[in-house]
Amino acid sequence: MTVAELLDASAAALEAAGIHNGRVDAELLLGHALGLSRGGVQAKAVTGADVDDATASAVEELVRRRAAREPLQHITGVAHFRRLELAVGPGVFVPRPETETVVQYAIDALAATASPRPIGVDLGTGSGAIALAMATEVPHARVWGVEVSPLAFPWTRRNFDAVGSANATAVHADLADALPELDGTVDVVISNPPYIPVGAIPRDPEVRLFDPELALYGGEDGLDVVRTVSRRALALLRRGGMLVLEHGELQAAAIGDLLRADGWTAVAHHRDLLGRDRATTALAP
Repeated sequence: MTVAELLDASAAALEAAGIHNGRVDAELLLGHALGLSRGGVQAKAVTGADVDDATASAVEELVRRRAAREPLQHITGVAHFRRLELAVGPGVFVPRPETETVVQYAIDALAATASPRPIGVDLGTGSGAIALAMATEVPHARVWGVEVSPLAFPWTRRNFDAVGSANATAVHADLADALPELDGTVDVVISNPPYIPVGAIPRDPEVRLFDPELALYGGEDGLDVVRTVSRRALALLRRGGMLVLEHGELQAAAIGDLLRADGWTAVAHHRDLLGRDRATTALAP
């Protein structure tokens, strides 16, 4: 069998399973099996390269798992986030592309801070994607990532160790009372908290069946953890420090009301690339 034939068969199987980017996933799965980049796989396909029976069988098994809607990142063990390559798997939330846009607000705020050593905190860091993006893209900052889940934190620690940023610290703690030693000194707090109402069921099987519930559901209205983040961030931030929240596209108004009631100022909502309200920022009074 040629690489091109295997790619065509894999893509067809994935698309039949309802995966819209079946060709892309097929290229990534074959690249994972062959130890090649996606571009390397495409080059092999164009040049008519063959694939041996053992590799073909291995790829067919990977495709079977993906067709069952196991997340691609769980199969390959890797999630790409901005400049980072992160280890992920069962027990930790897979970082999403839209969060790459949200973290930019925190990165910009850290970079614009007058302090020579600004401080950033990511509450509920999961894989460490947000905290490590801040630490690596604002290298003069000091960044803490807080994660409470005993299943997620090993992934947090693994990624912090792998990235090796001396300015990034992983903390296994409840975000409700984490880092009291930093109270009143932090420049930016960011969080992508669980915000799905408990009665809502995510449409995508990859989310519904594989993402940890602790990272998804935020109580009856989805805002229980947002309320906790608001209170904790008010204590952590210096006056004028920025809070950055990711949230569902229909939650901006409710979150704005919540933050203003807590005393936040300059509450602003921000749209993603598809025009959906997916982030809110505010300043500490």
